[in-house]
Amino acid sequence: MNHCIALLAGLLFGIGLILSGMTNPAKVAAFLDVAGAWDPSLLLVMAGAIGVATPAFRWAARHERTWTGAPIRLPPARRMDPPLVFGSLAFGIGWGISGYCPGPVLASLTIGGAGPWIFVAAMVAGMSVFELVEWWRRAFVSRESPG
Repeated sequence: MNHCIALLAGLLFGIGLILSGMTNPAKVAAFLDVAGAWDPSLLLVMAGAIGVATPAFRWAARHERTWTGAPIRLPPARRMDPPLVFGSLAFGIGWGISGYCPGPVLASLTIGGAGPWIFVAAMVAGMSVFELVEWWRRAFVSRESPG
């Protein structure tokens, strides 16, 4: 049952991204071009997302289980640290350069064209490099640190 709900939610989310223009890199680039031909229409998409997510997160914070009985696991609140800042910068720079946001690009795969596929391949490669570096850091660097 949980898988069906997740599938339906994902399909609804993907359709919303396509209809809102979030899968169109030119529209996203125009939104990010605040000094030029700025297109503020994606602010409505963000406002809608915040309007849906805020009450959902508040509800989840007050409950231990979903309506279907699955456990709710929210990330703990934490302070800003270098990995968070670096990840945010990499996310924003990648989005600004390519015009693709990681979520909407997955919906773009269904529309066609090589651009989304190239972006997803680069994104997967980047995530793989990160995992490799983290594995190396945990395996070798942490052993050498005085403890």
